[in-house]
Amino acid sequence: MTDTYTPRRSVLYMPSSNARALEKAKTLPVDALILDLEDAVAPDDKPTAREQACAAVASGEYGTRELTIRVNAIGTPWHDDDLAAAAKAGPHGVVVPKVNTADEVRQLVAALEAAGAPSHTTLWAMIETPEAVLNVREIATASPRLAVLVMGTNDLVKELRADHVPGRAPLLTSLSLSLLAARAAGIAILDGVYNDVKDAEGFAAECQQGRDAGFDGKTLIHPGQVEVCNTTFAPSEEAVADARGILAAWEAGAGKGVITHNGKMIENLHVDVARRVLDTHEVISARG
Repeated sequence: MTDTYTPRRSVLYMPSSNARALEKAKTLPVDALILDLEDAVAPDDKPTAREQACAAVASGEYGTRELTIRVNAIGTPWHDDDLAAAAKAGPHGVVVPKVNTADEVRQLVAALEAAGAPSHTTLWAMIETPEAVLNVREIATASPRLAVLVMGTNDLVKELRADHVPGRAPLLTSLSLSLLAARAAGIAILDGVYNDVKDAEGFAAECQQGRDAGFDGKTLIHPGQVEVCNTTFAPSEEAVADARGILAAWEAGAGKGVITHNGKMIENLHVDVARRVLDTHEVISARG
């Protein structure tokens, strides 16, 4: 996949059966939307949700927001029709829940291509079972069309027979293994949702935990979570200023051997990090 930074700080699930929600999404400052055909949609509403999600993608009314469609899982009665319709609609990505193996990734990619998905439509694989976590490196490297891993933390907690607790100790192994796999494969990875939309302090702490761990962003279930997520997963003013100082010191000290900035020794790795910080800041700033 390309190394060009794509902002995915805030990625909001929207029920595609709800026309008002789809309309509201046009005004939200999210980086990406997951137009949902799965958990948020009742069985009787799934055909309508599919039609409305595809129409939203075709509308051209969502600005710079990355648009994806979450289809129903492999083996469900709706999966094949969902995947074919999403492929024809041509969103930025097709999100598939409960992807457990590399073979499933390859099957999904083959189905997308057979249904005529344009080249810009990538696959986003949800990691939400113990089997998926144990296979995550093979999943992450199974196809160049796979662009993003999405952590399905609610299902993981259920499958592990664990509890939702502050700090997410039961999930840390799964989160870390998936993050390692994504970075080894050179693809993006999104942290899971935070369920208590009224717990602003807990949500902010979990965003910071995900950011500190190295996730690219977080999936969300409520518009009220967007602002904190965008701020947390973007470089701070202090980080941007420090990055500029590092690059200035590096350029000024070219050929001098050991370089220092604010009393700290600067090496190539620090310069690489500083450039990534500034590149990220510039892309986010350009979006307005």
